[in-house]
Amino acid sequence: MRFEEWEPLYSRILDYFGFEREADEEAARMLSALADRDGIALLEALARGRVVTVCGNAPCLPDELHLIEGSIFAADAAAGVLADHGIRPDAVFTDLDGATDLFVDLNRQGTIMVVHAHGDNIPLLRRWVPRFPGPLVATTQAAPLCGVHNFGGFTDGDRAVFAADELGAARIRIIGFDLADPNVDPIKRGKLFWARELLHLIGYDL
Repeated sequence: MRFEEWEPLYSRILDYFGFEREADEEAARMLSALADRDGIALLEALARGRVVTVCGNAPCLPDELHLIEGSIFAADAAAGVLADHGIRPDAVFTDLDGATDLFVDLNRQGTIMVVHAHGDNIPLLRRWVPRFPGPLVATTQAAPLCGVHNFGGFTDGDRAVFAADELGAARIRIIGFDLADPNVDPIKRGKLFWARELLHLIGYDL
């Protein structure tokens, strides 16, 4: 999704949550300075012409692992669930709020860390990005910068779907998503609402 198409949606999201574009832009600049490599070619190779399974971190994920096929994109802490079942994701999409040392270990083994910058996670960017020894892709929800990409999407899970779609996946299988979970706080409920709305725009109704 070109930024010109994404920006009106982004503006609506900012207004909905009361987020500040300037803070997102500052975080993107910080991530650009921290990220000394760009693994976009590696990420595209996992998607282009292939089946991609995007794993969310809803409680249903363990029961749906048998549905996995093709490349595996994990949304943040879903990587831990996969690892607990002996599955190493090919890429982890994360704003680092679920980051643990497992992410560093997976990255060392070749899992691509797709790290997202937004206004609230600058301290996490400073803490974790320098620790990743392996392939890294930097993303933003604001205007893209050199080496910092914007595929569209807002939460870790729907960003992974948008990335797979943008990078040419032949088919995307989505598991571990529960966008109607009533047992979440109001902010999370708003994020799930936007995840559903955004995924609908690219043809996925969950």
